[in-house]
Amino acid sequence: MPSARARPSILYVSNLAYPAKGRRYCDEDIYLTSHLRQHFDLAICHPEDATALMPAHDTVVIRNSGPVIDYAPAYHHFRDQAKATNQRVYNPLTGKGDMAGKQYLIDLTDEGFPVIPTIGTADHLDRLPQATEYVVKPKAGADSHGLEFVSSEDLQSNLENKARDEADVLVQPRIDFRYEVSFYFVDHDFQYALNAPDPAKRWELRSYVPSREDLEFAQRFVDWNDLDHGIQRVDACRTRQGDLLLVELEDLNPYLSLDRTPDDTRTRFVSAMAASIRRSLG
Repeated sequence: MPSARARPSILYVSNLAYPAKGRRYCDEDIYLTSHLRQHFDLAICHPEDATALMPAHDTVVIRNSGPVIDYAPAYHHFRDQAKATNQRVYNPLTGKGDMAGKQYLIDLTDEGFPVIPTIGTADHLDRLPQATEYVVKPKAGADSHGLEFVSSEDLQSNLENKARDEADVLVQPRIDFRYEVSFYFVDHDFQYALNAPDPAKRWELRSYVPSREDLEFAQRFVDWNDLDHGIQRVDACRTRQGDLLLVELEDLNPYLSLDRTPDDTRTRFVSAMAASIRRSLG
């Protein structure tokens, strides 16, 4: 339960030294914490220290903490302890997107959602559209860890080898897309969108004005995830035919690329985030 302090206390989790490609996690978190401290008593910690420090705070705010695969035992211990002690966590630990692994891409494919078609076993290859090349990546991967591009001729043997090694993987056709676009939400409310015009330069982003259909596409996944509070990033690609397909639903620690947004957008975002954190405290 929140303490009797006049200002709620938050433990802000970030790996300030994580070497992200094309991004500076530390800059974004320095910006956010410098503004959030105007609303909350705030302390910053590394993700591996969160379990020990969280009892002294009203909520734990997980931000740019890096891929959990790099500190999996500590992360699972944190989740277990947070649930056991009813510790508030922002985002809540009930997310069905990347927070729970990549199985959701298979599930959404099976349910007919507009996602890049995804399977998890060689037995289901007939469910994928024909392609000259496929993407094979670990189901528990992040940030392109372990990603491979495999030709159609080598795909069957590649997956058989993965099965022998008991590796859990995802398989997708390699999509020839025009560009990627990301939609950023606080709670269920759209905040801004950015796109990467060059498919080879994922993090060279610029402002993007979404159409009504674009927003309906992104909102559909946020509504499906049904988080009470929190920050989500819906990543999609625009196909050559003009359709949007989901690439990823990041609901644990989405990088926000706030440095690529106008000043007024950043100001609104911080206000929305602060208000959301307060609401999450009840």
